[in-house]
This record gives sequence, C-alpha cells and structure tokens, in this order.
Amino acid sequence: MPGHGTTIDGAFQSGTSARSRLGRWFRAHQFEIWLTLPLVAYVLALTVTPIINTFRLSLTDPQQGGLTLDNYGRIFEGAVFRSAVVNTVIVAAMSLILELGLGLIIALTLHAAFRGRGFVRTITLVPLGVPTIVAGAVMLLIFARAGYLNSIIFLIQDLVNLLPGVDWQYQPISLTVAGGIPTLFTVAIADTWKVLPIVVLIFLAGLQSIPEDIYEAADMDGATKWQRFTRVTFPLLIPYMTMAIILRAIDAFRIYELALVLAGGVEPVLGTYIFDRYLPPTSDEYTAASASIVLFAIIMIFVILYLRFVAPRGRSGG
Repeated sequence: MPGHGTTIDGAFQSGTSARSRLGRWFRAHQFEIWLTLPLVAYVLALTVTPIINTFRLSLTDPQQGGLTLDNYGRIFEGAVFRSAVVNTVIVAAMSLILELGLGLIIALTLHAAFRGRGFVRTITLVPLGVPTIVAGAVMLLIFARAGYLNSIIFLIQDLVNLLPGVDWQYQPISLTVAGGIPTLFTVAIADTWKVLPIVVLIFLAGLQSIPEDIYEAADMDGATKWQRFTRVTFPLLIPYMTMAIILRAIDAFRIYELALVLAGGVEPVLGTYIFDRYLPPTSDEYTAASASIVLFAIIMIFVILYLRFVAPRGRSGG
C-alpha cells in the first residue's frame, strides 16, 4: 500500500520538523527561559499549588472524603458569612469613594507648582512605609473611647458651652466597637489612609501625561479653571481612574489586618471570617477553604476587569 507508507513517512517528517523547530526555538531563547524558570517555580509553588489545594479542600467532604458542595452550602446558610460578605463590599465601596475623592484632590494639589512641592510629595508617601498592623494601632488611638477624636469633640463641647444658654453634654463613644456602619467606616478610613499614596501616584501620572498644549488651547478659547477641569482634565483622567478603581478594589476585598485590629469580632469581613473558621476553636479548614474560594472569585472578577479595560490601554499607549 504505497499511499499508506507515504502518509506514515509524511507524518514522521512532519513530527521531526516540528521537533526540530522546537529545538531551535529553545536554543534561541535558552537565556530567557533560564531567567523565567525561577519566577515560574515561584508562581507554581506559592500561588498555583495553594489555590488548587484550597479549591480541593472546599469540595472535600469532611466525613467521607469525597467530593461535595456541602461546604459552600454551610457557609452561605450562615448569617455570619453573609454579614462578612456584605461588610466587605461596604468597606471596599467606602474605601474606594474616599480614596478616589481625596486622591484626586491631593494629586491636583501636588501637580500644581509651589514651593516645597518635592518635600510635600515625599511626606504624602509616608503611610506606604507604615506596617498595616501599626496603622491599625494608630487608628485605635484616634477612634477609641479615650482616643484623640473624643478629646477633640470634648474640646469643641467646652467651647460651645461658653455660649449663653447652651449646655451640650457629649457622651464619648468608641467607633471601633459601636458596630454597624460607624465601625465599618472606621476600617474604611484606616484603609484609605494606608493606601491613599498609591491612588495619588496613579492620578499624578495621569495629570503629568496631559500635554500642556491642550490647556493652552482651552485658555485661548476662554475656558475657566472649572471648565478646564471638567472638559479637559477629568475626561483624560478616566483611564487612570479605571486603573485605580480596579487595582484598589482587588486589594480592598482582601482587607484583613485593619479589620482584625479595628473591628475584631464586632463586624466580620471575609478575611477575618476565614481566619476565624480556620484557626481554633473552630478549626474547620473545609469551610475556610470554601470562603477563600468565594473571596478568590470576587478578586478574579476585578482582575479580569483590569485585563479587559486597563491592560489593553497600557499596551496601546492610550
């Protein structure tokens, strides 16, 4: 059967050719391959493998050892888990609003030319160097019952009571143990203070990328400062705002240390919920893994959004 032999010979030659091309490619890129091998090993060992193992645990029956979705059912049926999800979303939303608003204001201020601008920019970056647990302790000094916030309010009370007919008796509160929105707002403020420099740097990069010619053209057209901001600056900053929102949302959902220090067991978030499920006295690694996968899924949504809307602009330079 000549045709059959020809087919085998062609397949053999094709396979040999493919191996030859692959060998040439490896020889041509062996330096890059050796450089990337440590990174690949690092990602596989410390990222991919733990995620796969966590996903396996989340689907494992604690009693039988087989596959099951009961672990997810158990956490979704629990009021504490649902509260943790809602609290995480609330903290992330409040943090994003504060960070975007304050970050834009500070970036606009630092973008303007004034004496000592370099020093002020350096001071703005200080919170990045403060350990997260220390930042939480600092916020306790501010928002606790005997903290600075209540001291300032007492001072205002004394000044107000100097007015005739005014008798204001302020009752000090600890926002960190008050529960509800006040406690979550405290966590959001602490998170904002800690990571605000990142948002400021993103906005500063956006402001410095705007050509001065555009502002000169707007001035020639008689635009006011407000019109320059609303019609020139703000529209051109939207890609940078998108980047800031997505990157900060990814990080905001992972909040743990600040929530643990400031909210404790009063208002759980996903990070502290997973911590409580995994460690004694609960010691339930299966529901902890299920909650971790839920958190991972939320974060992956924002990673996909980043890859979809932000990364392409970076590659295209627009």
